[in-house]
Amino acid sequence: MNNPSEEFLEQGISQQNLRKASCMTVVTLAYQSLGVVYGDLSTSPLYVYKTTFSGKLSLHENDEEIYGVLSFIFWTFTFIALFKYILIVMSADDNGEGGTFALYSLLCRHGSLSILPNQQATDETLSAYATHGSMETWQSSALKSFFEKHPRFRKGLFIFVILGTCMTIGDGVLTPTISVLSAVSGVKLKITALHENYVVLLSCVIIVGLFSLQHHGTHRVAFMFAPIVAAWLLCISSIGIYNIFRWNPHIFHALSPVYMLKFLKSTGTEGWISLGGVVLSITGVETMFADLGHFSSLSIRVAFTFLVYPCLVLAYMGEAAFLSKHHEDIQRSFYKAIPEAVFWPVFIVATFAAVVGSQAVISATFSVISQCCALNCFPYVKIIHTSSKIYGQIYIPEVNWILMCLCLAVTIGLRDTNMMGHAYGLAVTTVMFVTTCLMALVMIIVWKQRIAIAVAFLVIFGSMELLYISASVYKVPEGGWIPLVLAFIFMAIMYIWNYGMTKKHDFDVENKVSMDRIVALGPSLGMVRVAGIGLIYTNLVTGVPAVFGHFVTNLPAFHQVLVFVCVKSIQVPYISEKERLVISRVGPKECCMFRCIIRYGYKDLQQENYDFENRLVSGIVQFVEAEEDSTLKPTSTPCGELRNLDIKTFEAQDHTLTDSKFKDSNIMEQSCCDILETKTGMEHSGSSPLKEESLQILRAKESGVTFILGHSYAKAKKSSSILKKFAINVIYSFLSKNCREPDVVLNVPHTSLLEVGMVYYV
Repeated sequence: MNNPSEEFLEQGISQQNLRKASCMTVVTLAYQSLGVVYGDLSTSPLYVYKTTFSGKLSLHENDEEIYGVLSFIFWTFTFIALFKYILIVMSADDNGEGGTFALYSLLCRHGSLSILPNQQATDETLSAYATHGSMETWQSSALKSFFEKHPRFRKGLFIFVILGTCMTIGDGVLTPTISVLSAVSGVKLKITALHENYVVLLSCVIIVGLFSLQHHGTHRVAFMFAPIVAAWLLCISSIGIYNIFRWNPHIFHALSPVYMLKFLKSTGTEGWISLGGVVLSITGVETMFADLGHFSSLSIRVAFTFLVYPCLVLAYMGEAAFLSKHHEDIQRSFYKAIPEAVFWPVFIVATFAAVVGSQAVISATFSVISQCCALNCFPYVKIIHTSSKIYGQIYIPEVNWILMCLCLAVTIGLRDTNMMGHAYGLAVTTVMFVTTCLMALVMIIVWKQRIAIAVAFLVIFGSMELLYISASVYKVPEGGWIPLVLAFIFMAIMYIWNYGMTKKHDFDVENKVSMDRIVALGPSLGMVRVAGIGLIYTNLVTGVPAVFGHFVTNLPAFHQVLVFVCVKSIQVPYISEKERLVISRVGPKECCMFRCIIRYGYKDLQQENYDFENRLVSGIVQFVEAEEDSTLKPTSTPCGELRNLDIKTFEAQDHTLTDSKFKDSNIMEQSCCDILETKTGMEHSGSSPLKEESLQILRAKESGVTFILGHSYAKAKKSSSILKKFAINVIYSFLSKNCREPDVVLNVPHTSLLEVGMVYYV
């Protein structure tokens, strides 16, 4: 027996090593987050002062304007980036995931605000669905009751979230253009004879190259991102310190908020309009929250607090110190402030940093659109997983080339980083304001805080963001119209697609076929059963879909084993493979008909790349084997190789089996042929053989599997308005014909595909 003191000593050493390992992990993640999270934010000094002083704002000898702008930048950066996002918003994660959809997902689960169809009580048993927490308050109950009584406000909240999402997509267009063009334009300081057209051409070449490399995935070059951004931050902070000591050591006085008041008082309307440029200093803060799933909140907080924040503050102070002595260089202050000896190295690092920042936003755009597809808010597109080791790194070809064309159009059309900055500022502030409003609701509904705290949060940060939005709106004629047009186009696409999909689901629900009617019609139609398994894909989680009734009416024969497969999304980021499938029986036992619900989170990839057929059949066999035992012994747990089964009631006359309940079963690890071969051995060894129905299912699997998909066509009713007819008959029809077909999305083999066409009127 060990000495107790030795045990305590060993325990202390292990705990000490654990703490060291944890610290090293946090530091490593913090370093890696620089390349993914902070690329966009760290390149803001390239264009902040230039855009702020692009209007009629003039500089006076007393430098009050420069001091005032620096004061605004410092306090905006501190309040919104540090206080709002780092200290508060980062805590509102959804199972480790961040972003607009994460906040909306929290509200949907805790406040029953979801507008997704097919939501069931069994979804709430998912491990990622947990809504337990502090006790309900009268404020949270009243707010939830308000949304339940007023569906229009639930719809309005959904549209509000979509607005923020569309502005995020707009960032994916504007970030590469302004970052790359701002970085490349510095070359004109050294090559003065270089025409502007060549600068634009070089920027376009870099943008085309950036988007052309997307299909390789970021994981191949991601190891370079962190050192590039780290080198960039150290460069601009060192140059900032140099400029402070050389040009104006007293520039730190500008950190006093008094200079903000002096600035607004002395400049008036022009000062207020110039705030649209100040807000560019916090572009990229939303990325900190959106990329939370790739890192831990602690690592992102550590990286920002101890490196990003001080480096950027020093960079802005140094540039302001230079400007205080060089008023004439206001439109090229960043590169002018760089010492001659290090200009070209800094220029090269700046160009690479601009590419890294653009890459982070492009990847985030892919992720957002993938989430929209999962939530029926965007037409189905091809989604490619670019890394077999890192989950979540995706590439969407159609979106990639559309973004590239839009970036090139903005770069060639505007040619001016000031106008791009006006557009960029409006997009960024709108996304931040959406986050602020959602956070206020999260505080009440999810965190169960007093309404006064939520109102204080909304007033403090919302008022600041509205101030910047108002300044950016004034610049709509000078480039601010770009994010508005992009947002309007994407919102129209998302809303019309979601409306069409919702009406399609309503049609399926209203036209469900009674199982009794199918059974009763069998003899009159001469219905026969053919060998094999038929997988009928449907949007319904209960009942028999209309497409099946349409199918058997025109072709009165169906497979020996029928499985109604429903693929649905749930308001959680991820669902583990153990909880993916829910299996139940449909109709009488002799019909041999089952239902399989495949559940996905909004960040899951909805493609069955694994051996789905064998897995599904094995799950059905497990269900059949356990069904009778659970009926006879409802309070006992099956033993033997079915010891992990737990049968639940799914719907009337049905039993449900989730995938997690048979995760250790031997049958799950065997193919259907292996199961048939082991039947004889099980009988000779005295083990309980498979039931006859299970053997029938396995034999049907060997005969072949057919995938039956409904191909629905939407038509607007004749009594519909002209606007609705245009939306459904033109836009929705165009999107349906040109998006990815369901069989491609579901990875269905074409040789086994059977489509059934139907028309529904909305």
